[in-house]
Amino acid sequence: MIQRIQSIYLLLVVLLSTGVPFVFKLWEVADKEVYALDLLSDQSFFAKLVPVFFIISALIAFIAIFKFNKRQLQFVLGRIIILINLFLLGILIYLSLNISGEVSSEKGIGMFIPSVVILFAVMANKAIKKDENLVKSVDRLR
Repeated sequence: MIQRIQSIYLLLVVLLSTGVPFVFKLWEVADKEVYALDLLSDQSFFAKLVPVFFIISALIAFIAIFKFNKRQLQFVLGRIIILINLFLLGILIYLSLNISGEVSSEKGIGMFIPSVVILFAVMANKAIKKDENLVKSVDRLR
């Protein structure tokens, strides 16, 4: 059911969570660009969580696309995506505030991706809730 609007929103969440963080830099320190995959080799535990949370968010959104028959489960998966990206946003803010060499660092557009993913997940949940209400109203008429 890819023609439903919430499936389109969830597909955008998948695309943003998988591709964009590995294409756009998170920040730049001393002329060295840092991407999400570069954080796997970092010493910090929180830094290693960033690419993992991006992948988990994309996987859950991909699973949610195909759960169109179970709207309640799809709604719960959307909320989980929102929570994961809120944690991811908090970790990115924490890491960006603790960058060594803060004098010459520059934030990249990759820092804003979790915010956009949260926006699309909220819009998908709103559409899922609208579908659920429509189905319940039709069931009352039978």
